Amino acid sequence: MTFVPPPSLCDIRPAADRTRLLRDLVPPRHFAEASFASYRPDPAHPTQQRAVERLAEVADTLVNPARGLGALFRWRRGTVPAVYLDGGFGVGKTHLLASLAHAVGPERAAFGTFVEYTNLVGALGFAATVDALGGKDLVCIDEFELDDPGDTVLMSRLLRELTDRDVSIVATSNTLPGSLGEGRFAAEDFLREIQALAARFEVLRVDGEDYRHRAVVTSAQPLPDATLVESAEHRKGATLDFFDDLLAHLAQVHPSRYGAMLDDVTLVALRGVRTIESQAEALRFVVLVDRLYDRDVPVLLGGSGETALFPPAMLTGGYRKKYLRALSRLGALAEEGRALVGVAS
Repeated sequence: MTFVPPPSLCDIRPAADRTRLLRDLVPPRHFAEASFASYRPDPAHPTQQRAVERLAEVADTLVNPARGLGALFRWRRGTVPAVYLDGGFGVGKTHLLASLAHAVGPERAAFGTFVEYTNLVGALGFAATVDALGGKDLVCIDEFELDDPGDTVLMSRLLRELTDRDVSIVATSNTLPGSLGEGRFAAEDFLREIQALAARFEVLRVDGEDYRHRAVVTSAQPLPDATLVESAEHRKGATLDFFDDLLAHLAQVHPSRYGAMLDDVTLVALRGVRTIESQAEALRFVVLVDRLYDRDVPVLLGGSGETALFPPAMLTGGYRKKYLRALSRLGALAEEGRALVGVAS
């Protein structure tokens, strides 16, 4: 029997067109079934119940804008809801945001992370993105990032164009790690960055404990090459790549297409994982990790025993939130991968 090696992500060059990019603006697989009913407010934190009730009202406003008012107008200019969900890590903001998008419906609502929208502008152009999203009733922006001035200005301009077209905006973000209060001051940071629109936004607090209680990194040792190869060979949809090859490949694919690159992929095995010294490579890999996490694709990590994916300078620099999030998510996916192939953590 002829040996057929496992597929490689490096062989995949997705041609995601405008239709595909816009179709992907839906809540991730992680929250495919999220609803207001499935959110479990903590009685110790009443703001959680209030957030559920308020977002349910927003959904009703968008789905039934002319209830009791006849059909003469959709809504008065400038009165569409604009909400910022302010809270720390793991209090359920993404669950609430996904629930809102589901309640309004995929034809009328767009859901994506801050990075997905900036990548969309990069792929389609600013005017085309405004036209595409301007036809929606609701645009949900998860994880609005405050660590890149250029992208923040771009998104602020996009929000202004959309709100001028009476598109409702609901956003979330987190403060940078190490900020006093871990989430308590995200609202004022957000409003300062979009100062031209700040008056339109209602700030909705979501207090609570981090329900995930996840470690920032996984302490598991890298898996031997033999385990990665054997696991990839025997699992349909698994891919096997050398880490350096994948990093080089990501530079050749627009980040807006990373999600399409993972179509039908059930497991990603990476050989020779090492510390990433280039910030450009690191930021691209962060986007890939986010798309893997969105799609619940487990990973297997191999290497020489070097466990620091990002150097200390990156973990304390301006993009540290991105890197810490990637480590947390990659750690969770690596644990799933080890469990899948029967390797103890």
